Order: sequence, then structure tokens, then C-alpha cells
Amino acid sequence: MRVFVALILIIYLIGVGVVLSPTIKEKWNTATASDLTASVIRELPYAFAWPVRVYYSLTGHTPSPSPSPSP
Repeated sequence: MRVFVALILIIYLIGVGVVLSPTIKEKWNTATASDLTASVIRELPYAFAWPVRVYYSLTGHTPSPSPSPSP
């Protein structure tokens, strides 16, 4: 069971790296370290949600809009 969980975790982290790679590649030589860090942090929520986007693309679903908070 531990091997299965470790395999899922490794696949998930590789996917996060794949999603973040264009941002890192774009900023690596041209931006300061703080700008690179800020860009990566700004992209993290999008990168962490890659399994949801894969699921939606495979099933043809469209994400529902989030409900607006009530006053």
C-alpha cells in the first residue's frame, strides 16, 4: 500500500513540475530570483489543480462557476 501511495504522490509532483516548467523556463535567465519566486508562487494553485483539469478534459465536463458569496 505504501508503494502505491508513493507512486501516486510521485506522479502528482511530476505533474506539478510539468505545469510549472513553462513559467520557470521563461523567467530563469531574464528575471531576478524574487521575480522568479513570485511567478512560481502565483502559479502554484493552478499547478496543484492539474488532476482536475485532466479529469475535465477526459470526461468533457466544464467546470461550474464558483458561487458568489452572499452579503
